[in-house]
Amino acid sequence: MVLSMDRWVGKVAIVTGASSGIGAAVADALVEKGLIVLGVARRSESIEERAKQLSDKKGKLHAIKADLTKEEDILTVFKWAKENLGPVHILINNAGIVAHTNLTEGKTEDWKTVFDLNVLGLSIATREAVKIMKENKVNGHIVHVNSILGHQVYNFPGLSVYPASKFAVTALTETLRQEFNHQGLKIKITSVSPGLVETEGTTLNPTLTPERKVFMQKLPILKGEDIANGIVYALSTPEHVQIHELTIRPL
Repeated sequence: MVLSMDRWVGKVAIVTGASSGIGAAVADALVEKGLIVLGVARRSESIEERAKQLSDKKGKLHAIKADLTKEEDILTVFKWAKENLGPVHILINNAGIVAHTNLTEGKTEDWKTVFDLNVLGLSIATREAVKIMKENKVNGHIVHVNSILGHQVYNFPGLSVYPASKFAVTALTETLRQEFNHQGLKIKITSVSPGLVETEGTTLNPTLTPERKVFMQKLPILKGEDIANGIVYALSTPEHVQIHELTIRPL
């Protein structure tokens, strides 16, 4: 199997949650490969700063501010991309959140935020990307950044509804694959499920309790770049090859 990103050079990719962590690493990697990348986040200024640092690269990074729990913001992102950059060829659904609480005492608004972002935001963004791909006859690629917690619930206090949201992503990946097949579309769908990654939602989270921080620091951990490399691998496969599920664990 020959791996190549050549067919994506000059094409448009949208990366959600691109201000830090996995999203930032993915956006940077795609710019390195020659893509036009639209990074989406509430803190768009950090994406704008990285865009300056990447100005000499093969591709180009753009930034747009959006709250991906709000449908109107998501629609604005895709409208702007379509009008200013061109048809979307790749969507990386990376934005996600963990609510460090529990199911017996947790707040409803915290649970709702997790599902609004991790499940509904992902689904709305996917729908809008597929609309553009179908309109422009693009054999694109959708990547859901999932989690190993989307396949198994671990004994780790405080995860609350997060595993449930990621189990939903696992189901949505397969449902979307079946829909594409039913409609005769050649759009690919890939779920990437990392283990523990060093991000602002994990070991870099300033709100972590000292006990949780010590516990996490004892665990093997991945970098955002590791996940970006896995996503580039999935995108690099020939058009007839689909990586449906890619699990990446730290050693």
